[in-house]
Formats: sequence, structure tokens, C-alpha cells
Amino acid sequence: MHFSDLGLKAELLRAVADQGYDTPTPIQQQAIPAVMTGRDLMATAQTGTGKTAGFTLPILHRLSSAPAGQLARVTKKPRVLVLVPTRELAIQVEESVRTYGKHLPIVSLAVFGGVGINPQIANLRRGVDILVATPGRLLDHIQQRTADLSAIEILVLDEADRMLDMGFIRDIRKIIALLPKQRQNLMFSATFSPDIRELAAGLLHNPASVDVAARNTAAETVAQCVIETNRDQKKELLCHLFATRGWHQVLVFARTKHGADALSKTLEKSGISSAAIHGNKSQGARTRALTDFKEGKLVALVATDIAARGIDIDALPYVINYELPDVAEDYVHRIGRTGRAGMEGKAISLVSHDERGNLRDIERLIKRDLERLVIPGFEASAIAPPKPVQPPRGARKPQPGRPQAKKTAQNPSRPQQHHSGNRHR
Repeated sequence: MHFSDLGLKAELLRAVADQGYDTPTPIQQQAIPAVMTGRDLMATAQTGTGKTAGFTLPILHRLSSAPAGQLARVTKKPRVLVLVPTRELAIQVEESVRTYGKHLPIVSLAVFGGVGINPQIANLRRGVDILVATPGRLLDHIQQRTADLSAIEILVLDEADRMLDMGFIRDIRKIIALLPKQRQNLMFSATFSPDIRELAAGLLHNPASVDVAARNTAAETVAQCVIETNRDQKKELLCHLFATRGWHQVLVFARTKHGADALSKTLEKSGISSAAIHGNKSQGARTRALTDFKEGKLVALVATDIAARGIDIDALPYVINYELPDVAEDYVHRIGRTGRAGMEGKAISLVSHDERGNLRDIERLIKRDLERLVIPGFEASAIAPPKPVQPPRGARKPQPGRPQAKKTAQNPSRPQQHHSGNRHR
């Protein structure tokens, strides 16, 4: 099948060809015709399957084929609302709308927090056809009466599972209550938990169903392996891999914001151009880092899970799990950043003794044992390092230079005093 077989407008086919695409991905083959008919849609799709174009292309086709409602035409109110969980994903989706709609007179806008609201207000007043938004910032606009959703014809919930994980369910319900009753609803999610299914049941009407991947399976185009090592060797091992393998564009996952910053600094000191991206970074810093990474100015981008949700690079060759995630499903999302659009990718996980339980959970989830690699000089110790012994809660710390009195018959210990222990935490 080719894109020309899907019945899309000539302007859209031109834009697709400009991007070098000819054959639609499986989700695009199924979703595009369903959305073009006006049906509601419930789609299960992991990252890297082409789902963004799977809904932006048919939405652009519908908007440009049908006349706008009288109210929307006069007041320039948005006709399509796409709700997304993160700033990065909002930017990515709106970029997709502009990329595929560049030959059409359709205006789009992304609104999200972490940046000034006034430029967004000015753009909304000028008129927008497609509004891409994070729930919190959209509610800010609604409260300030700078966004009017009364002319929405199509609602898209993208990465619905992540929005629920991040606690947006109340915000989503508030927003849905403000929309016209008659509209098309599209829901995309990597997994469909009971909570997601409950939301879908109240939102979707006789939806078409698209399922392009078995639940929680890892992308088939991603080669996965594990390097077992000691935790205190991980930084040196990572720098060794960069030095010996000639990597040029690598997304590295760390578990915490502080850990991402520290690891980025370590890579920089080793001569590897790097930046960290996480929730504490300003939106400007996150956008600059992502742009520099996409353009090849950075060799490594160190990210936390949430910050990486909007990273969409078709030819990203490597994902490194410097630390395994606490939730096994997040491993699937992480490695889905590579092996996209039919390209091959590689995911390498550095696993220490304390993460072996996480590794077992991941292998159970994806129903396969991951290949183990051994890097000479960085082998894991046969015995797990002992955990540091914590003094009993409330115990007094030995004072430097003052030997502790022994408990003997001649020197009985004093009755134990109870402390909160706060001074010693």
C-alpha cells in the first residue's frame, strides 16, 4: 500500500513526499481511513509506530475538505483540540501538523506551561484551527477566557495512559465538559489499563479499534542487550563505550533529575558533548537541548522518563539505560525512542546487582531473556556489595576522639534515652 491509496488530498500527499515517505506504517494504514470517515477511534500504539501522522494527516484532510462551521469561521475558534501529557510532545505534534499541513491554509498552535502565556494569548486571538495543549496550561487559558472550545469538532487524547499516570484525569474531565456534545473523538494509548478503558467508555461512541502491537511488547526493530556491572563502575563503563564504539547520537536514561545532571557533567568532562533534559529545566533550555541533539550538535542527551516522552527522532540509533526504570512498562517506552519508522536501533542497559529484580520484571513483561554482554574490565562482582549498616534509630553517634565506654559489670550502661532521631538523619 502507498499513501496515494488512502484517498488523502493532493496537498497532503505532496507534504508526505517532501518528507521522503511513500509507504504508510501499519497504524497509518488502519487509522487514516477510519478517521477520514468521521468515526471515533480507539488505538493501541507503542511509540515509534507513526501514530502522530496517523491522526494529523486525516484531520488535516477533514478540515480542508469540509467548510468550517459558521461560528468557527467568523470567530476563528479552534476546530481541533489535541491533548498531550508533556511540553515536548505538544511541540512534536504541532510540528507534525505544520509539516504535513504546509501546503494548506490551516493554522496551528501549541500551548504548554513553563513559558510566558502572553504570546500564546496573542496567537489565540489571531485565530487557530488546530490547538495542541497540555491540560494544565489549557485550563489556565480557559480561566482567563483566552481559549474558547465551543467550536471543537475533533478531540484527540494522545498518550492517554501517560496523562492518567501523571494525574491529569480531573483536568481532562473538566476540559471534555466544555466541548460540544457532537464531535469526533480519537484516543491513542500505548496500553489500555482499566482506568483508560473506563475513560474510553464514557468518551468514545461506537469507535473503530486499531491495535498495531501486542500489549507491552518491545519494538521488533530494536536489538536489546544487557551489560551487568557494578554500580560504582557505571560512569566509567559508559565513557568507555562512547570512546570505543564511535557513537554519535545517543539518548541516555537516568532515573532522577539530579542523576541526569551529574551524568551529563561526567560525559562533558570526558569530551562527550552532552546535555540533560528533565522537568526542572526551563522550557527554553529543554527546547535548545532537544534541537541541538536532533541537529547533531550533541552526542549524548541524558533524560528522565517524563522529559523524554516528546523526543521523536526517526533515525536515533542508540538508547542507553544507565539505570533501569522502577516500572517495567517504562522500559518499553524508553527503547521505543529508537527503531522508529522501520529503522533499526539498539538499546543497551547497564545493570547493577540492586537492579536485577527490575531486570527480571522487564524480561517477564516482554516475554524474552535479554542478551548479556561482557565488557572486559567491567565485569560485575560475583557477590553483591554489602549494604552499608545503618545505626539503630535513636542511637548516638560516636564522638570523634572520644572512645565509647564498654558495657561491663563495673561500668553499666545508662538507661536508654529515646530520641526522635531527627538530629542524626
